Amino acid sequence: MENDVVCGMVVNEKKTKFHSTYQGKDFYFCSNHCKTTFDKAPQKYAGK
Repeated sequence: MENDVVCGMVVNEKKTKFHSTYQGKDFYFCSNHCKTTFDKAPQKYAGK
């Protein structure tokens, strides 16, 4: 399980369809809204 870095929700990375890669690291999201928010400013969330 992974944490959505935007909202903090626990996400099953094997089941979610919302995923981004930033600087070689994979990030998983609970919703398209969180993925879109991350994709607009990944540097803001990637360090969490």
